[in-house]
Parts: sequence; C-alpha cells; structure tokens
Amino acid sequence: MTPQLFDAHCHLDLMARPDAVADEATALGLVLFDCGVDPHDFARAKKRACGRSNIFAGIGLHPWWLADGRCGPAEVNLLCEVAAQERYIGEVGLDFSARFAGSEPLQIQALDRLCDALVQSPLAGRVISIHAVRSAGTVLDILESHGLLTPSPDSPAIIFHWFSDTSNEFVRARSAGCYFSVNERMLATKRGREYARQIPLDCLLLETDAPAELQADTSARQLITSLKSVSRRIAELKNCAEESVESTVLGNSRSIFDFR
Repeated sequence: MTPQLFDAHCHLDLMARPDAVADEATALGLVLFDCGVDPHDFARAKKRACGRSNIFAGIGLHPWWLADGRCGPAEVNLLCEVAAQERYIGEVGLDFSARFAGSEPLQIQALDRLCDALVQSPLAGRVISIHAVRSAGTVLDILESHGLLTPSPDSPAIIFHWFSDTSNEFVRARSAGCYFSVNERMLATKRGREYARQIPLDCLLLETDAPAELQADTSARQLITSLKSVSRRIAELKNCAEESVESTVLGNSRSIFDFR
C-alpha cells in the first residue's frame, strides 16, 4: 500500500506484539522509524525491518538505560561499533532530569563517543533521533563540536524527539536546521503547543513514542489514530488545513528516510 503516514519515533521491541504491529502497519500504509533503546536488540530489529519496506530500524542506547545501569561500557562499545556502519541512529541523547542526577558525565561520554564514531565513518543520508531532557544545549554543543551541525553532503538529519527544553535551546536547534518530531504528550503542555506552532512545516515530523508502557498491547491502528490527532492539533495551532500538514510532513519523512 502507498504510504499514508509516518511515525518518526516509536519502539516496536517495547510492544507486546512487535511483528504483528509491523505487519498491520504494512497493510495500512503506515511507515515506522523503530528507535532502539538497547544496542543488543538491534540485530532482531534490523531483521524485522529487512523484510518490510515500511520499517526503518535505528540502533540506539537510551540515556535512561545508561543512567540506571541496565547498559554500561560494553553496550556503549557495541553502539559505536555498529552505528558507524548504519544509516539510522536512535534513540540516543541525554537526560539531565532529577531522576537521573549524577549520571551526566557517563551520558555525555557515551554521546561524545558515538558522535566521534559517526564522524570517523561518514555516511550520506544518516538520521539521528535524539532524546534531550534538560540537556538540549549540551546535546547541541556535542553535535557542533563534531561538525555534525555543519551543512555538508554527509551531514546527518538531526531529529529532536518530543522537544521540551528552553525556548533559547529550541531557537538554537531550529536555527541549526534540526527536525522536530511531535507527539500527543508534547501537545498536552502549553510549552509543547507553542513549540509545535513555531516549528517550520518543512522541519516537522509526527511521532507516537509508543508504547506508553513497556509491553503494552499496541496496534498500528492506534498509532495512526495518534498521528492523525497530532496532525489535526498542529493544523489548528498553525491555522492551516490538516491535509496540508499531513502532506508536508509525509514529504519531509520521504526526503529524510528516502522511501516511496
């Protein structure tokens, strides 16, 4: 089926029935960026994606997994080794919220090592989906220090998923040409709605960040309902037609991920 919608950030491996959701998504014309949280899960995710043209598997290491000890130096090594050869990276980033206080140096070191590995192995069309909570400025500093925000044929598409940091950091990321993927929970806050209103349409993507809970019994139809709700709300915020938002965002997605 011709793609109709693109979910720019979800987690199939954290769903109760990932293969069933992937099959249903294929039948319904839904394309997914399946963002990893543990590099050990990537081989399974990539195998799933290789059999389906509508699934893009990203290798990731969620900062929560690093901060609470579920992942450590071995996983950082694996992330860097595999990511150097891969086009799709995510979920990666930093989380400096109170819950993860004290792990900031560990998180920064991991992201810095990843960026160094990507720079050492440039690859055209690379995409990085980034988690940044109370840390967007540091994320941007790290990306900038590695030249990953400098326009070039090998520059990656940087996607800030569910942006929630300060307005100054938002402006800085927007000025750097970053993309922003927006979900329903982002639109539940006044700040999130204002950011969504200000995101240029050509830098906008839609996401679900599903599942909301680990091993939740999620369906592709639920993902589509969520994406359409986000599209409708953004159209209201921007005072434009919902069809315009959906078509532009789908065009952005096609441009970044190169699917037809």
